[in-house]
Amino acid sequence: MCDGRVVLTVAQYAALGAAESGYRELVEGRLVQSPAASTDHNHACGNLISQLAAQLPAHLQVTYAPEVDLELAPADAPGFVRRPDLVVCHPGQDLVPASRVVLAVEVVSPHSRYTDRRCKRLDYAEAGIPFYWLVDLTAPVSLTALRLTPERSYEEAPPAVEVFEARDPFPLRLHLDRLSG
Repeated sequence: MCDGRVVLTVAQYAALGAAESGYRELVEGRLVQSPAASTDHNHACGNLISQLAAQLPAHLQVTYAPEVDLELAPADAPGFVRRPDLVVCHPGQDLVPASRVVLAVEVVSPHSRYTDRRCKRLDYAEAGIPFYWLVDLTAPVSLTALRLTPERSYEEAPPAVEVFEARDPFPLRLHLDRLSG
């Protein structure tokens, strides 16, 4: 079932269980395998989770690399499941429906730069995820915040360096200079 010639629904994908190494996503019913993240990437994600968790409203949670059903296809059709590096969402299922996601965050890696900046941006916008952030660990560390428009595309703010402050989706202040090790 995982040979690339067979297309999967979201339910079939969920039944596969965890990947043996790295992680995988489902794009138009096809499995896409990615390598495990680097130590620097994981360190940045951990620091970002710590900062976010301390500032989240009580009704939201931050989760590391959850599987998100983008809800772009009927249940019996080839599906879409992405794994953002971090998600802020309303608590619920292990396979998080996009409709419960408030914010998706990708920490850009050399092997994911195009996918994070182009493909996932389009996928997350079509899925209706209200906020999408791109964190680039290349010095100086920066965060580019994107906000969903009514036309289901993202409006991009200029990249922030050192400190990122926002009022939406909730008030917060992130110290970007503390993300990399």
